Amino acid sequence: MAEGGESEANTKWLDAHYDPVANLFTFSSCVALADLQGDGENKLVVGDLGAGLYNAKLKVYKGTSMVSEHALIDLPTGVITFLMDSNEPRTPAVAVASGPYIYIFKNLRPYFKFTLPSLEVNPVEQDVWNQVKEDKIDPLTLKEMLESLRDKGDVPLSVRSLRYLTLEPQEMEPFVSLHKLQPLKRQTVITCMATLKKNLADEDAVGCLVIGIESMDICILDPEAFTIQAKVSLPGVPVFLDVSGQFDVEFRIIAACRNGNIYIVRRDLKLPKHCIELNCQPVGLVRVNKNVVVGCGKETLHTYTLKGKKLWTVYLPAPIMTMGLMDHKSKGFQAVLVALGNSEVHLYHDKNLINVTKTQGVVTSLCFGKYGREDGTLIMMTKGGALIIKILKRTAVFEDKDTTPGPPLAQSIKLNVPKKTKLYVDQTLRERETAVAMHRTFQEELCRLRLAVARAYAKALETSSAPVSANLAEPLKLNATVQGIGPSFKLTLSVQNMSPSRPVIDLLISLVFDQSLYSVKRSFFKVPMLVPGLIYPIETFVQCLSNMGISDTIKAFVLRKGSSIPLLTAHINMPVSEGLAVG
Repeated sequence: MAEGGESEANTKWLDAHYDPVANLFTFSSCVALADLQGDGENKLVVGDLGAGLYNAKLKVYKGTSMVSEHALIDLPTGVITFLMDSNEPRTPAVAVASGPYIYIFKNLRPYFKFTLPSLEVNPVEQDVWNQVKEDKIDPLTLKEMLESLRDKGDVPLSVRSLRYLTLEPQEMEPFVSLHKLQPLKRQTVITCMATLKKNLADEDAVGCLVIGIESMDICILDPEAFTIQAKVSLPGVPVFLDVSGQFDVEFRIIAACRNGNIYIVRRDLKLPKHCIELNCQPVGLVRVNKNVVVGCGKETLHTYTLKGKKLWTVYLPAPIMTMGLMDHKSKGFQAVLVALGNSEVHLYHDKNLINVTKTQGVVTSLCFGKYGREDGTLIMMTKGGALIIKILKRTAVFEDKDTTPGPPLAQSIKLNVPKKTKLYVDQTLRERETAVAMHRTFQEELCRLRLAVARAYAKALETSSAPVSANLAEPLKLNATVQGIGPSFKLTLSVQNMSPSRPVIDLLISLVFDQSLYSVKRSFFKVPMLVPGLIYPIETFVQCLSNMGISDTIKAFVLRKGSSIPLLTAHINMPVSEGLAVG
């Protein structure tokens, strides 16, 4: 298939294989490439979810045919390959995460099963099931008590209790009879998995398993004894992991969590470092050099530094289905593969879209690497179960320019900034030499300005000439607006009670003005009771009596009934009349 904007002859990918009936239903976390037999040819390892309820299988492909198949008890959540020891021949083992278990396959045969340790059971829940065991409570009472425990949410319920709450009334008694004699356990599950080199950075070095679990923890397992070497608790459930470094030296784990945040775990940090806060759920995480590329649910692609600074954002034409890293080691080229819901796979280098590949269906999992003896192989599986294999042409060259429609490339060229002038250099030297004196002068002037402002504010409060009253018991606010171009103006006074709960009564408003310049239709008002928070408009009309093009200030005083001291004052600057005054 040709890429967008390219002809069939100029496409950068060769169509190596397409099997529309391969029946592979999986995700990118369940796909791996590795030399499992030590013959120099990489095999494709797929954790197939299957089309039914109990059809999960581990499948191994060589070329275009399947060479091995193993049934899995539960749906896989991650498939990776790693070296358990330094024995010869150096053939990697396959680790399959499924529920609370990790199944280890060596030489394509079952080798070991690791089980996550059980979690603490809610003691009240344990007591409830003990009463059921002794036939002290009936199934309906059991359901009510479990619902009450679930709503409190102190300790999550066990899988048995959660499943019991979903049953119909006629199904409860058989379920209780079947499970009441069995011990109650609360088991967590694995959500994501990665590998971490133990003490060497070589490709064939021994690696440790890093797993993220539903109980909001990250565990690092020993590759030989399969015991938990290190454990770090996170504020959220990890769903994507990116691991770098060595466990015995220095390592960094980037974890994207279900709460929309990204955290960094390092060897020298006892607690995870909160690095990035996303605006929606993450759907993919890829690290390119020292940058983290995150795909979000709002059809956006973000890139951050390891310190959490956002570098750029790309808006996509369709939702992100899956993401992967294109690391072509022989060419020293790294980019991000993004599969979209419109049956396209976009390739991004930094923020530039450098290639678009049309596919025969919506891609749900992809993997780039060495397959067989070919280094640049892109393997994709679609939503309908098809298998697509493409090989990058050896003559393919990706131009580092954006192919998306938009402003011309000339706008991204940096401006030719002129060199520093002699005046700028002299000024810089002066600032360096007299930095202390300049800072002291600035601080002195700033203090004087603050003092002048404070004095003016205090004077305004003392004379009640501010639009906000100084009485904290009855805080009032007065605003005035003037409408019109003259000689007639509409004057609107807005009075507001700023108190949180106490109303204000017995207020008067008086307007003071030059009677030779203005005539006011009504200059004295009785204010109604002011309810807290509401704005009360008071309107009147002002007539200009002068034809000399001059204006004056009208003062509005708010007074308490029976008192001549104003609570607050508004100075209204009247505009110059544009029309002829009425004599």
